[in-house]
Amino acid sequence: MSEGAPSVDPIGDHARALASAVRGPAGVKARMIEALRLDLEDAASDHGREGVPYRTAARRAVRESGTVAELADSWQRELTIAQTRRTARAVAATVPLLVACRYLVHRTDSGRGPELAFFAQALASHLTCLAGVAAVLAGAALIVTGPVARRFPTPGGLPSGVAWSATVAGASTALAALALAVAVVSGADRPPLFAAGVFAAASHAVVAGSARACRRCRAVPAS
Repeated sequence: MSEGAPSVDPIGDHARALASAVRGPAGVKARMIEALRLDLEDAASDHGREGVPYRTAARRAVRESGTVAELADSWQRELTIAQTRRTARAVAATVPLLVACRYLVHRTDSGRGPELAFFAQALASHLTCLAGVAAVLAGAALIVTGPVARRFPTPGGLPSGVAWSATVAGASTALAALALAVAVVSGADRPPLFAAGVFAAASHAVVAGSARACRRCRAVPAS
């Protein structure tokens, strides 16, 4: 087999190794990998125009781009910020659901139901309030990591803060949905509390997956 028809793909191997070393939103990572591949192919073409055989040119381009360990650090930081913003948006998106949930809980006459329903409603109210605080923090994180703030360094603890705020929001809404289910089963004012429980469960569904992804992304070693 000639040098012009390589049996191995140094550029593809390098891109795959880097992709496996970092973690983050799939779409963002795919775009970064594609950009790297194009840059390396351009560099290899430049070497090829100087008469260097393709495989040698590709390996030279890979060496010039840096090792996987060298690139993984900056890539992981970028992916972590991307996942942080994605998670913050998910938490912030639950605000209308949380507002609707609290409205329905508070408009319900808790005195009509049994004592267990009263405590379940009170617990759900406090839990949705806690999730609301997490949503406010998520909104602040979007501002800190937004286009206006790109010229400033991102606070190092922000990804962890957003990951755990989202985790708190997800756990709070799950428990609120459970408490509201208890209230409904206990015989309280069922229609509004059932609707409130649906809103709480929907909030949990929006946040939970993104919170897990943010925790995993934050936990990847920088290099």
